Parts: sequence; structure tokens; C-alpha cells
Amino acid sequence: MAFIPHTEADVAAMLAAIGVAGIENLFDEIPPDLRVKSLAGVPPELNEMEIGRLMTERARADGAPLTFIGAGAYEHHIPAAVLGHRHARRVLQRLHTLPGGGEPGHAAADLRIPDHDCASDRHGGRERFDVRRRFRHRRGCTHGGARQPQVEVGTHPGADHVTSALPQGRAHDRGEPGTEVRGPALLHRGGRHPKRIPRPLTDGQDITALVIQQPNFFGHLEDVDALTDWAHARAILVIAVVNPTALALLKPPGQWGSRGADIAVGEGQPLGVPLCSGGPYFGFMTTRMEHVRQMPGRIVGRTLDVAGQPGFTLTLQAREQHIRRAKATSNICTNQGLLVTAATIYMSLMGAQGLARTAAAAHARTRELVAGLTRVPGVHLAFSGPYFHEAVLQLDRPVAPVLRSLSNRGILGGLDLSGYFPELGNALLVCATETKTSADIDRLPRLLERGAAGRACRVRISHADA
Repeated sequence: MAFIPHTEADVAAMLAAIGVAGIENLFDEIPPDLRVKSLAGVPPELNEMEIGRLMTERARADGAPLTFIGAGAYEHHIPAAVLGHRHARRVLQRLHTLPGGGEPGHAAADLRIPDHDCASDRHGGRERFDVRRRFRHRRGCTHGGARQPQVEVGTHPGADHVTSALPQGRAHDRGEPGTEVRGPALLHRGGRHPKRIPRPLTDGQDITALVIQQPNFFGHLEDVDALTDWAHARAILVIAVVNPTALALLKPPGQWGSRGADIAVGEGQPLGVPLCSGGPYFGFMTTRMEHVRQMPGRIVGRTLDVAGQPGFTLTLQAREQHIRRAKATSNICTNQGLLVTAATIYMSLMGAQGLARTAAAAHARTRELVAGLTRVPGVHLAFSGPYFHEAVLQLDRPVAPVLRSLSNRGILGGLDLSGYFPELGNALLVCATETKTSADIDRLPRLLERGAAGRACRVRISHADA
């Protein structure tokens, strides 16, 4: 991204224009005891050439490991026209600086989710938070003077620190009761049927919303039709958390059950955004017309100017920059202009058929991976039922040492689930996309089997010594 630094003269002129003696005076509202006294962990400044060399060295040190980790961020092929070519990068950089940041219009709606879309939030987890906070005053959401819990089905456990902690803090600021969150602990063997929702949530309590992730965190497919109809029969809002790549093959949220989901959110990273060590990414949100005024960020609407010519303008701007903070529906809504523009280019290049081929190839590679791994003694598939491009395997030994051994050989073998779901035992979440070849996939079972053989050999020797 091009950057023009301010000279000392520029800074002095700006400070003089606003009547401030120095930059520190701009932060005088921060109490002294909250200010950082020093930046001991920050290295000395470097010039452009030195920074370029440092980043190149660090990138080289990272290497290019073969990765089988998914869990919300996925390695997909990105056509050169999106990010790889220098001219494409320049176009994206210019678009990022335009007013509105090059938002993707109805790109999300083209994925056949409900009526109106927005793509301004920073990531999919943030969208879940914004949905929960934004619909807190919906009719029927209170019982006995307090907001009632939202039930989450199959959502990412790592995102719960974002989507549960933020509403609590924001509610405290407003003097309101917090939002109770019940997350992936509700899962049972990779899927959930309405009758398995815990009785305490249905006996004497109103549920604000049912959040359904499809595919769920374990990669398996939920019975979204039954869940959606179960919720709507009880006047419960249905919020879909979706993978946009999977939507090329799966039924869209607008067709779930007899009425479809009310709101759909998700992470846009699979649509032409590289992994980038965890970000930046962008989230998307779509909703039916009756909820459009509760959407965050900026919605662009078409209108006519004074001369009768068509034009576009920002509408329904329920942002803290434009109205009182206490009434704002979004307190953070960074416009991810560069990323959503890349996603729009990616979807335009791929088209519906290209997205479907990508999704089908990812599913086929994952089936190939699971088939190879489950042939290794002591490894079996944890859950039955259909899955997309992730699956959970259970091992006969701790997962962490296995992953360390694979990492030493340049392979990121998956996500250890023991910290999230200790009840699953030695469980490993693996993922494969269209970027993996059969040769890539063959390496993981061979190394895993070699490790299992070595372990068995050590056990036999210790018994003989005894």
C-alpha cells in the first residue's frame, strides 16, 4: 500500500491549525496511570530498505509448510489476477483509498443468502457479535425483564472469546444485563437434532436466537431444515453462520426449512484472501428486509440527483460516527475495502461453476485424506455423517507430540482439539482443499504410520527390558 509520510513541518502546521502545542496533547483525556511509560519491546526504527530485508528474512524463516489446518481459515488457490500481479495490486490499492472503499455491492447476495448485504466488518466473528448485540431489543427477546440466551449450534469455539466477551462488556456500558452464550459444548457427535437441545433452555425460558454454523466447526453438516423450522415454530430468530465456498454446493440459508434463515453471516477469507498469518480478513452479513435497519455499517442505496440522474448514496448509517454512541448499532466497523474488492474480483473470475468446482475438489481431497489417515492403525473417524472439507479423527495417542513431529518435517498436520473439547480424547481436526495434490495427501498418513510403528517398537522394547 502506498504511503506518504508527514514531514516535521507538516505535523507542526497541522498542530498549529487545531491549536495544540504537541501530539501528546491530543491524548490528554487518557488518565496518566493508563498511559504506557515506555516501549521497551519495540525495536529501533528502520528505513524502508532495512524493513524490506527484515520482512524477507522472516518470511524465509517461516518457510512454506504443507498445511492441513482449517478451523475457520482456509488455503485456497487465488488467481494471479486477484492479488498476484503487480498491476492488480495497484488497482486494489487505489480502490482501497476511494470513498466507500470499493464495497462489493450485492456480491454476498449472489451467494443466495437473504435479501440485503453488507461487508464492512473486520471478520466473521465480529459479524456474529454485531448480530447478537444489534437484535437485543427484538420483540420477544426478554423474559422477566432480562434478555434471554442465544443458543449457538456448531460454531467455532475459538471465536467465543470474541462473541461472548464483547457483548458482556458492551451491555455493562449500557447498564443492561449480559447475553448468555452457549456454544459448541452443545455438539454431539458432529451434529445436532432439535430434540437434543438441552431442556433448561426450553423449559421456562425464551430463546432470543438460534445460531447455526453450516458446516459446523467439526466440518460436518447440520440438519439445518429441522433446526430452522424448530426455531421458527417457537418465534426464535435463526442466524446462519456459513462458509461461502461451501455455499457453492450446499443449500443457501434463504432456503433452510420452510421459511429460510433470518440472517446470515460468515467469514469472507475463502474468497480470494490469503491466510496472512491470521488476517486481515473481512466478514459479511445478509438479512431479510424486516431487519435491514438493524444492520451495521454503511448500506449504499440508489437514488436520483437534482438533475434526475441516477446516483448512489450512503443510507441507513446507524454508525457511532453519525449518531449518539448510545444509539449506534456498530461501534467498530472498519471498512475492509481492499479485501472485499479482492473477493469481488475472485468471485467474478470464478463464477458459479468455478466456485462449485473448487468446493467439490476440496471435498474430494478431504475424503481422500480421511481415507488415507483412517488406514493407519489407531486412527479412526470420530463422527459419522456427511462433512465438507474438514473432519475429526481420533488417535490412540496424544495429538500434540504427533503434530510436533510432523511440524519438524514441514507439515502442519491439523488442529489439536484437546484444549477445546477434552471429552473427545485425542482428537485431531484435519482439512484439505483443492490446493492439495494426491502426493501431498499421501505424505501425512505415511509419516503418521511411521510414528505409530516407532511408538509400538519402543513399547515392545520396554516390555522386554522389564
